[in-house]
Amino acid sequence: MQRRYLQLDVFADRPGAGNPLGVVVDADGLDGAAMQAIANWTNLSETIFLLPPDADADYRVRIFTPRQELPFAGHPSVGAAWAALDQGLATPRAGALVQQCAAGLLPVRIDSREGHTLPSVRAPRAVHRASPDGIDAQLDAALQALGALDAPHALLDNGPRWWCVDLGTSAAVRALAPPLAEIAALCLASDAVGLAICGRSDAADHQLAVRAFCPADGIPEDPVTGSANAAIAAWLHMDRAEDGRVLRYIASQGRELGRDGRVEIEIDPAGEVWIGGAVQAVIRGTFAW
Repeated sequence: MQRRYLQLDVFADRPGAGNPLGVVVDADGLDGAAMQAIANWTNLSETIFLLPPDADADYRVRIFTPRQELPFAGHPSVGAAWAALDQGLATPRAGALVQQCAAGLLPVRIDSREGHTLPSVRAPRAVHRASPDGIDAQLDAALQALGALDAPHALLDNGPRWWCVDLGTSAAVRALAPPLAEIAALCLASDAVGLAICGRSDAADHQLAVRAFCPADGIPEDPVTGSANAAIAAWLHMDRAEDGRVLRYIASQGRELGRDGRVEIEIDPAGEVWIGGAVQAVIRGTFAW
């Protein structure tokens, strides 16, 4: 069967930047095993499958890495909203959509800038998880290999689980040589999808530098990671007072891979995290499986 297929660059101001995403538009008739096989075959960090939604949503998406299905992921969700509009599967109401995924129903805002559609997805609320029992050795080994034994760190769950480590400065983030074996061991022991590091930047076009490593999923370094950025945003701002302000900043991720992307992050007064950015369509075609 021929199915529509897109390959997008998400969080990208130009083709070749941001994070690639495979999109199978007409996914009816594919079961989970077939979707997983396709995601393994594309060998992209994520491949998504668009399906008819239930009554309360505008579109439904399933999200797969080469190894597993994810309940939520950021760049696939932003890309899914863009693709649903591009392919005529959904129509915004008052600039909004509702995405159905394994993590539930997620609000989506549709903005435009200079003629381009910019979706923003409200991430599932992140929960700070305690370190699972029996992983002290793996955690200590990973932090020591990162040179971050004394750095703030936490396990955040916003659908996938992310280990987040604050290295303080963007220079420390940029210079890091990731200890992939230790990160993979930690992620497997704690059922985490990856480990993300962050550091503040005084650059004119971004305020935070981020890198994310998912070696247990066969992805040594992910170019630009929405769920990791959402987890970091929630973690860094968990203790802020509810003063009615909206906090916004831009994160840079992917520079070390030659794919420097920009994630636009907003934390609303209720503490909800929104992630968004530009999307580029690089491939349009059909998919036979």
